[in-house]
Amino acid sequence: MAKFKLGIVVGSNRRESINRKLAEALAKLGSNAFEARFIKIDDLPMYNQDLEQPTPEPVARMKAEIAASDAILFITPEHSRSIPAVLKNAIDWGARPYGKSSWIGKPAAITGTSGGGIGTAVVQQHLRQVLGSGGGMHLMGGEAYITFKPDLIDAQGNVADESVRGFLKAFIDNFAAFVARFAPQSAQRAA
Repeated sequence: MAKFKLGIVVGSNRRESINRKLAEALAKLGSNAFEARFIKIDDLPMYNQDLEQPTPEPVARMKAEIAASDAILFITPEHSRSIPAVLKNAIDWGARPYGKSSWIGKPAAITGTSGGGIGTAVVQQHLRQVLGSGGGMHLMGGEAYITFKPDLIDAQGNVADESVRGFLKAFIDNFAAFVARFAPQSAQRAA
């Protein structure tokens, strides 16, 4: 059975990012529906319209990976109550040049983790504004705020907490059903 091609964008460039660990765990949980690929964003130059032509190689690579994806999953921390600079930079590059946005029409979901009680609630709200109304993406409803604890994900990259694992499995399964509504060619392959 063919799987949806899922592009995963992690909004952190930290080596030991807890959001990358969450992303890897979600990729495992969704492996029955998705063929996941991580889209690298930490090597992009800082967006500057003067650099659009010729397109920098890392930008061309990222835009091609977005285009090849049936859907995008954003997993991000919250920096200063908003979008991390590395992620906003990737969003800006993906939307440019004018009229050639890679994001338009892509189904997407947003989640993230932090050690705090409200998780990544504010950044998720900001991303909904930027990606939905501003970016033309189809955003899955619902929220997934994950409080990260040291033992949440084990050494093999599995969600160790059974209740959180069940919640995340439902999240990724709901996302697969959502993607099927917007990617009819892919949905037919998966049927």
